Amino acid sequence: MAMRKLLLIALKDLRLIFRDRSALILMLAAPFILTIGMGAVTGRFSGRTSSGISEIPVTIVNQDNGQLGNALVEMFTSADLADLVEPVVLSDLDAAKILVDEDKSAAVIFIPEGFSTSIIPDPVTGRISDQIEIEFYSNPVRPTSTGILKTILDQFINQVEIARISGEVTVSQLLENGLINPSQAAAVGAAVGQEMSDVSIARSSITTNNITDSGEAVEFDILSYMAPGMALMFLMFTVAYGGRSLIVENRQSTLPRMLVSPTSSTLILGGKVFGIFLTAVAQLLILIGGTSLLFRLYWGDLLGMIVLVLAAAIGATGWGVLLAAVLKSPGQVATVGSAVMLIFGLLGGGFFDLSNLPKWVQFFSRITPNAWGLDGFSTLALGGTLKNILTPVAVLTGMGIVLFAISALWITRHGLSRK
Repeated sequence: MAMRKLLLIALKDLRLIFRDRSALILMLAAPFILTIGMGAVTGRFSGRTSSGISEIPVTIVNQDNGQLGNALVEMFTSADLADLVEPVVLSDLDAAKILVDEDKSAAVIFIPEGFSTSIIPDPVTGRISDQIEIEFYSNPVRPTSTGILKTILDQFINQVEIARISGEVTVSQLLENGLINPSQAAAVGAAVGQEMSDVSIARSSITTNNITDSGEAVEFDILSYMAPGMALMFLMFTVAYGGRSLIVENRQSTLPRMLVSPTSSTLILGGKVFGIFLTAVAQLLILIGGTSLLFRLYWGDLLGMIVLVLAAAIGATGWGVLLAAVLKSPGQVATVGSAVMLIFGLLGGGFFDLSNLPKWVQFFSRITPNAWGLDGFSTLALGGTLKNILTPVAVLTGMGIVLFAISALWITRHGLSRK
């Protein structure tokens, strides 16, 4: 019976919100219009490449000349990436940076001397040199292009790191089980590292088609990065609007009358919060369904997408309820909610790649559900599944729970709003 009452309260609020034309404009029409605009900008309606982005100019300076450095150059110059990037290989780093400064290149990828030997152990001593990192010098006026290049580079580095760790674990297990002696560890480690590096390089050959676990090809689409950013940004408006409705009902005495009914106050407030959550879920699913039909946009693994939608709605609803708990009036919630929507949209990476911004900005972006949600949706669009987005799902869910707890404590001590 209690669950039935909670659901009825939530569904009633859901119907009321979807009857509000002004709310629907910002919840659904605005993100759809922005997405259509992005579709035009990225060439979805002009008959160009499916992603709307091609021949991204990138300059590579390889001073390593080892196995890994050469493999990275080969990957960017491969036929698989010919339609997406237009690489130029130079030997002078300063000259390469000038191309970026003059907006003739989207980024410079600098592979320092000794990069390979800092990953693959020496076959005689088994030692590796001090850690050397690849440098990525990006063009701030080409955020989308640099974001794509950074994604390609990150996947290569991640695969190499996985290979390195796998090699260390393999040698350690062989030593523990007595299958090799310490004097053989160096040679075996080098051999394993070489083999694992070869495998990682093969796997890092990124193309404009990503392959899912089921073997299905997923076409690269820049809208798969942009559309989720818009959906998540306007999701913050929805939850702020839902939080505002709590204060409105409290001031109109609708909520107090409900609280004096036989139904417990916890159940009533729970039903109101659940209504905000259902509205958030409905908004995301409508936007996902609409962009899938309108643009034939691939959002990724169905199960992963549904779980991520639920998690994103939980995280965002927590912020909406917190605004209703802390702020004093519907006007304050509307004003602050709009500001939060824009700030979280910017900090969450919905408009540009955050890797070009200072580290402290990237750190604070992690308080937003936008950043975590965008990470998850981008992973799914690139062929990932539920197991690949467990971290964003866990963080978003935990974020919502913590914010709910803070809001409940605040309401218990101070009430829902003060005149």
